[in-house]
Amino acid sequence: MKKLTILLAFLGLALITGCTAWLGAGSVLKAILSIGIVGFGATVLAQLAVDAVLGLAWHAACREIGLVHLTAARMVRDAAATCLPFSQLGGILVGIRATGAPPSPRTGGRAIEWPEAASANIVDLTTEVIGQVVFVLIAVVFLVAHQQSSPFAKPVIIGTVLLAMGIGGFIWTQQHGGTILKRLASGLSRNIATQWHSAMLSSADTLQQNLDAVWSHPGRIAEAAATHLIAWIGSAGAVWVAYYFLGAHLSLGDAIAIEGVACGIMSASFLVPAGLGVQEAAYIALGSAFGIDPSISLGLSLLRRGRDLAIGIPVLLLWQASEMRVLRRQRKALGPATALAQTKALAQDPDGGAYAASERSR
Repeated sequence: MKKLTILLAFLGLALITGCTAWLGAGSVLKAILSIGIVGFGATVLAQLAVDAVLGLAWHAACREIGLVHLTAARMVRDAAATCLPFSQLGGILVGIRATGAPPSPRTGGRAIEWPEAASANIVDLTTEVIGQVVFVLIAVVFLVAHQQSSPFAKPVIIGTVLLAMGIGGFIWTQQHGGTILKRLASGLSRNIATQWHSAMLSSADTLQQNLDAVWSHPGRIAEAAATHLIAWIGSAGAVWVAYYFLGAHLSLGDAIAIEGVACGIMSASFLVPAGLGVQEAAYIALGSAFGIDPSISLGLSLLRRGRDLAIGIPVLLLWQASEMRVLRRQRKALGPATALAQTKALAQDPDGGAYAASERSR
């Protein structure tokens, strides 16, 4: 899986380079620079507004966890998926880690253990995909209204139907497949540090109980899915803002068509880190259907990656600083002798520490 992810990442980078060379680096750079500081700041603010809505969507389903904490964990999960050389699965693992927390005022003064963190992420991903299915179907309607013979409509509809069937099976698994979820937890935790691996497996038995508790409130699930749909429409609004500053004037319906169908295409490439190459090709093809110059659409995609880095890198740095503070507090609570013994044990165990985990991921 790691080799495949690396190969797909290199192919994506090659595709981006090829598109830039084909369109002309000068025209692409001109399109990017035309947005200016004000335009770039507007795209960042638009995305931060979408992030706030995503936090509200997560909190609608998991109200036992604080809104601020869930919003921050969601931003960490997205930052890991867009800024680090991970597939979407790697971003989910980081998101689970960011959701788990020791007792603190941010989480209501209680600890969030692995089962609750994992179930919260699973439910959030599920409601997000439910909202995405509706969003993609709305986008196809706008696309067909603009171009009745669009070559994207039929494959995207078929893919969306298959995605809906898959999410239906995933929901059934969450409600009835305790053994399957335990195996999933085991597989997800296999390539992370030993202390995380052991903690996840030892708590897998209660994962089903946490999922049952969340799914026992169908009204909250529906509210979360509806809020996610609003966030998806908001992401189309962010694309509209970026196109406006790039000099391409579209209606909001056109922006929904481009963003929705692009999201449907990128969903099929979840193994490609950050959708490298796939995102660029989707925006170029869909933008051309609306009469937008390919260099502007490529500039939009690169601008979007710049926006993700501008948000994601500070988020990851703040998260790492928070992790270091937690470790210091834990070592202080354990005492010098226990902390030293723990450090020696991790050094002797080649699979024990975070360093070993990072080495295996290379």
